[in-house]
Amino acid sequence: MSTELTRRSMMKGITLGAGTMLLSPILGQLAAQAAGDENNTLRKRVVFVVQSNGLNPNHLVPAGVKRRPDGRNERPTNDQLEEISLKDKDLHPAMEPLVPFKDRMAFVQGLSGRIAVSDHSANHGALGAYGANRGPMMQTIDSAVSEALPGTFAHVALGLNGGDGQMNYRISAAGTGKEIPIVCSPDLAFQSLFGSVAEDSGKAAFDRRTNLLDFMADDVRRARAELVGDERQKFDRYLEAFEILHNRQRELVAKTKQLKQHAPKLGEKATTSTSSLILEAQFETATAALVAGLTNVVTLASGGGGQQFGKFPEFNIPDLHGIGHGDAYGRASSEDCFVELRRFHTKLIAGLASKLQSVPEADGTMLDNTLIVYLSDSGEAHHPSLYEWPIVLIGNLGGKLKTEGRYLQFPNYGSKAHRTTANLFCTLLHAAGKPRDKFGLADPGLKDIDQTGVVSELLA
Repeated sequence: MSTELTRRSMMKGITLGAGTMLLSPILGQLAAQAAGDENNTLRKRVVFVVQSNGLNPNHLVPAGVKRRPDGRNERPTNDQLEEISLKDKDLHPAMEPLVPFKDRMAFVQGLSGRIAVSDHSANHGALGAYGANRGPMMQTIDSAVSEALPGTFAHVALGLNGGDGQMNYRISAAGTGKEIPIVCSPDLAFQSLFGSVAEDSGKAAFDRRTNLLDFMADDVRRARAELVGDERQKFDRYLEAFEILHNRQRELVAKTKQLKQHAPKLGEKATTSTSSLILEAQFETATAALVAGLTNVVTLASGGGGQQFGKFPEFNIPDLHGIGHGDAYGRASSEDCFVELRRFHTKLIAGLASKLQSVPEADGTMLDNTLIVYLSDSGEAHHPSLYEWPIVLIGNLGGKLKTEGRYLQFPNYGSKAHRTTANLFCTLLHAAGKPRDKFGLADPGLKDIDQTGVVSELLA
């Protein structure tokens, strides 16, 4: 199909049959290229990495930078944003694996999240900017971004559970009372995303599911045609869910070649019980899903959502809760345990970023159109105050954000210029193309401060 025909087809809405759904992103990009507007149609991607047990603000401070001792004070002592370039600065050992991305990264200090204050974890409140331990009160930011950046899988959520079980329901939410399960089994995650090209029983199960949905399709539509009034309206909810499943299955079948090319080879990691290997497998699967075009939004959780009693015995850390209370497990201090675990996680993040950077896209790479958001579900500490919530941003989402080599210390809690995590989440939605100026719930402790809008210093 010529570029001119593509452009005319997109402009006139020419129907291309069953392939329209699958071809429309490609046709849209070609049409944009013909119109000289390619940058606005390239796929954007956001990855949220949520780690339990708090992110020490000092781990974000580059060497040679002296952080104010009142960094978490309740009362304001500064009204100005402090910015330091990361160029020529050494990073803290916990962040050292991220050095290759120093020129496209921002360390963000000073944003508060007091509305979600809790004992160990803010649970859904970490990504939702609302009260902890109250269940999913509202939609979380990862789900909201997924609506702005739709894909075959709107949102892929994988992780490591701090306790037992294959799911963690305490991090993400699609809305009030609607938990999004974090899949904590590498095997289940792989089968859900790449089952259509699996070399074992997973492929047979996928084929059965596809055949069943194909068989049901006509019957579902005929059943709707025979209903009227409220019954049809109620049935439409079922039909919508069915169509999502059916269309997703057809898209996966259409992507068979692409999926075979990018499906991860997990080996023993698929069924391991070793915490670090589980996380490695989940990062590999999530990265493969991004590269294969299965999704544009990923959440990777490491023992978050109140599951603070996880363990990494392979690192001689039998109890994450223990290091939060000072247990050193043979090291000089519990801080050494925290640094080792943080370094392990940032190494996984660096691996994900490196893979995206190696994949060409338009005139750059996939990483050029991606943002990675790294934070803890417990703010700044094991027992947090949430007067600040340290966050690491890698990538600029196709030039939508200003993250290039920046260390940012925002004004203290209570200052007129203070900003919150809710403001950051609004910023992400503006960058993703679905702007809003309020997210979650306002902090009553900041009632005299305007808590709406974006963090303008981060928005390009």
